[in-house]
Amino acid sequence: MRRRHRLAPFKLTVTFKVTSENRSVTPALSRRTVPHRKVRRETIIGWVFVLPALSMYAVFVLLPLILTIMYSLYHWDGVGPMTWVGLTNYVTVFQVPDLIGTIFNAFWLVIWFSFIPVGLGLIVASVIHRVATGRLGAIARTVLFLPQVIPLVGAGIIWGWLLSLPGLINQILTAIGLGAITRAWLGDFDFALPAVGLVGIWVLLGFCIVLLLTGMAKVDPSLYESARIDGAGWLDEFLAITVPLLRYEIGVCLTVTVIAALAAFDIVYVSTAGGPGNSTAVPGIQIYILAFTERDIGLASALAVMLMVLVVVVILPIQRLSRENTL
Repeated sequence: MRRRHRLAPFKLTVTFKVTSENRSVTPALSRRTVPHRKVRRETIIGWVFVLPALSMYAVFVLLPLILTIMYSLYHWDGVGPMTWVGLTNYVTVFQVPDLIGTIFNAFWLVIWFSFIPVGLGLIVASVIHRVATGRLGAIARTVLFLPQVIPLVGAGIIWGWLLSLPGLINQILTAIGLGAITRAWLGDFDFALPAVGLVGIWVLLGFCIVLLLTGMAKVDPSLYESARIDGAGWLDEFLAITVPLLRYEIGVCLTVTVIAALAAFDIVYVSTAGGPGNSTAVPGIQIYILAFTERDIGLASALAVMLMVLVVVVILPIQRLSRENTL
């Protein structure tokens, strides 16, 4: 009798090999998801904090800038209807000698407001850094920085008295036997602009000195010691170590002082009001006269836009050079 063989039911068994890669799938997904949400939340919070300041900047900086550019394309007296003139206002700025002359006066002020304070500030800061240490150095910094604290309008009034015909400057010149060269310095066609530049030097020199002294404090003293061992003198140390290592601080000083020269208004307005004639007229003064005296808003806006472009063109190379290896 034939025996029947019963077949056992087929059972399929699948075995998964657990590896470190399989084990890390879930945590990897969670790590990718959670930080993404965290970053998005932090970005939103950041924009919430920035939004008030950004709104103020847009209202008080960007909007006036856009309106100034728009007004420069129109002829407008500030009250009546505006008339489209295109680029005529910009052409007028180049055609009128008194307007284009204000830009040249501003460049002359750059020499007095920027180059002299920065160059003289480097020398004075180097001397203070080497000689005046401790309490003496602190007193020197405070005294030299005081003009930066005084309001510029007050500085203009004070120097207006000092440089007048019976002022202290002429009295000192007379006392030392130089009475023949005394004059009303701010009322002389040839000396009015240098006299205003002297006021700018007095105001900005302390700022440059304090900033440069801060940079010198970060220079490694061993560099100077090595230079002295090699026989370098003070001038060699100054040119080979101090100036190259202060390129960023020098760039900041030049940026601030050049902007102060090109956008000068308060010192010039209080001391000379652009006179005598137009010998000390700068773009800021002329913009004020055009807008509020002659009521030519379009021409004043065109000159303001040109001044803004001029400042950007001058400042960008300074910023770039101050971040390179050599100034």
